[in-house]
Order: sequence, then C-alpha cells, then structure tokens
Amino acid sequence: MRTVLRDFFGFQEFRDNQELIITNILQKRDVFAVMPTGGGKSLCYQLPAKLLKGTVVVISPLISLMKDQVDAAVENGFKAAFINSSMPVEEVFAAYRSIHDHSLELLYIA
Repeated sequence: MRTVLRDFFGFQEFRDNQELIITNILQKRDVFAVMPTGGGKSLCYQLPAKLLKGTVVVISPLISLMKDQVDAAVENGFKAAFINSSMPVEEVFAAYRSIHDHSLELLYIA
C-alpha cells in the first residue's frame, strides 16, 4: 500500500485517517468516511482501485465535478468513466461495455 502511495501517487505519507480508511476497504469492510474539501478523499478510493481487481464505484452527487474527476484520473493513469443523467445513451452504454469488458478501474456515478 505504501509502495503504491509513493510510486504511483508520489506521496510519502498518508493524511489523517486515509490509511485507516484504505486498510478497511482493502479488508473488504464497509466504510463510510466524511472528510473536508481538500482532505484527501480521492486517494481513499483511487489507491484501492490500483490494488483490487474489478471496478471501484464512486457515488457522487456532484455531476458538475464528475468529468473533472474522471479527466484527472485518466491523466493519472486510471481507466475511468462516469455515468450520470445528463449523458447521451450511447455514452452510458459505452461505460457499461467497459465494465462488462473488465477494462474499467474507476466508475463515477451520480
């Protein structure tokens, strides 16, 4: 976990509570975490996405930020997509195909 933190994300240390949250996720425990803006929430689901098989699903009420999150994730080397109510059906089906093909690491849903 610390190797991925350092080598993939470029951080030497976790912020408050990140390590505990990620450890619980990796142990397949249910996790509900509330963190402030800038508190490092993204790492709490992105790091497990690099370590676990399958697709990590991120539920977000903020449609306006989803594209930015996905664009940033893709730029950082993730296979990521989003699904929300403002999308054309063709784009939704493309995201579903990526899930079915096991080619998606992160899926943001609103």
